[in-house]
Amino acid sequence: MTLAYVTVAGFILRAVWAFIDSPLREKKWARIAPHVIDTLLLAAGVTMVVSLSLSPFSGWLVAKFAGLFFYIGFGVLTMRAASTRLKVLGFAGALVSVSYIFAVAMSRQVWPF
Repeated sequence: MTLAYVTVAGFILRAVWAFIDSPLREKKWARIAPHVIDTLLLAAGVTMVVSLSLSPFSGWLVAKFAGLFFYIGFGVLTMRAASTRLKVLGFAGALVSVSYIFAVAMSRQVWPF
């Protein structure tokens, strides 16, 4: 769970840098670290699925992957959009998506609310 919190905190920090057009977001470590953290997070998830003998096609896991797909898409929008309006839309969408992922992970229900 720590990796999940770290990746979200990193996203928020990089989004702030995107909003203020900070040169920090162009640093090599700032461009590589999220990929390393996300790879470790994915590896931990796969390890959990295998060690608990879970079906990767169970509803709540598919829902988490769908949420992840939207989180990535909104995150890319946040980081690459030319207008502030689109960056805000991407940021809000990413936070909603990651909130959904967390809720699904904790409840193991497709509709956790």
